[in-house]
Amino acid sequence: MSVKYVLTERRNPLKPEDPKKWYALAKSAGEITLKQLSEDIAQRSTVNYADTLAVLEALTQVLSMRLSEGLIVRFSDFGSFQISVGSKGAETADKFTSSLITSKKVIFRPGVDIKTMLNNLTFQKIS
Repeated sequence: MSVKYVLTERRNPLKPEDPKKWYALAKSAGEITLKQLSEDIAQRSTVNYADTLAVLEALTQVLSMRLSEGLIVRFSDFGSFQISVGSKGAETADKFTSSLITSKKVIFRPGVDIKTMLNNLTFQKIS
């Protein structure tokens, strides 16, 4: 199956006077819920749906807890999750306080399995 995309015309924000160019924009095929993922996993394993759902629910809770402790969470060949922050600058290290931290996000770094999937993707333009 192919990843579908549409084209969108945009200006270069660094050079707004340049002519617009066309860029690909991936189109979602929809969403899948944790319950649906649990059903898919249960069909491919010896673990039943209820147990799979319970483990995935616990995984989301433990992932959040461990990330909030500052840990990098590695999922074998799947990839890893890590907290990243952005901040305003301070003139000296002594003047820096946590109030200068302005953004926080979770970074996902794909592992071997996801990189392999990405390398094998095909694309289909939709109108």
